[in-house]
Amino acid sequence: MYAVIETGGKQFRVKQGDTLKVEKLKANVGDIVTIEKVLLVEQDGVVKVGTPVLAGAKALLKVVEHGKGEKIIVFKYKPKKNYRRKQGHRQPYTKVLVEALEA
Repeated sequence: MYAVIETGGKQFRVKQGDTLKVEKLKANVGDIVTIEKVLLVEQDGVVKVGTPVLAGAKALLKVVEHGKGEKIIVFKYKPKKNYRRKQGHRQPYTKVLVEALEA
């Protein structure tokens, strides 16, 4: 059984026991987060697709840790004008474990 869920503006294909990094959630480590934006569920070869979400379907995610991603460099410049700006960015994330999928 797998499902496609949406969180943080991104879609993820998940099944029970998967760990994934999602956009930062407002939850403490060890909390269970319920995601009700389930777009698709496959169970025993039968695929159910929502319009846009499936009613009554949800995914239970356990928060494992919070962290920051790899640093990316943002560099702006204008040629021949002595304008240069260098800035780094690290996107915060939440690592979650898929506890259960309910359809």
